[in-house]
Amino acid sequence: MAQKLKTPEFQSAEEEAAWWDANLATVESLFTAAMANGTVRRGTLVKRGNTPTTTIRLAADDIELAKKQAADRGLKYQTYLKMIIHQALRQDVAPGR
Repeated sequence: MAQKLKTPEFQSAEEEAAWWDANLATVESLFTAAMANGTVRRGTLVKRGNTPTTTIRLAADDIELAKKQAADRGLKYQTYLKMIIHQALRQDVAPGR
């Protein structure tokens, strides 16, 4: 089974940048190995055409908070919300489901 690098929850863009800098050699090694064994996956830009659009209602305060948190991370708030939802869904999946 291929090694998997777990990215932590970052408190700031600076913390994230430092983590990526400290793990650059590992990331490069894993990417090179994935290219060699044919397991490189497509990124989210490619997946965009395969994802249905969904509409949810959120309180204005929640949207403003999401915008602030996203801006702190250098992200668009919609991307940030999608990231949070994806992460929450993955954390709630019990092994074997």
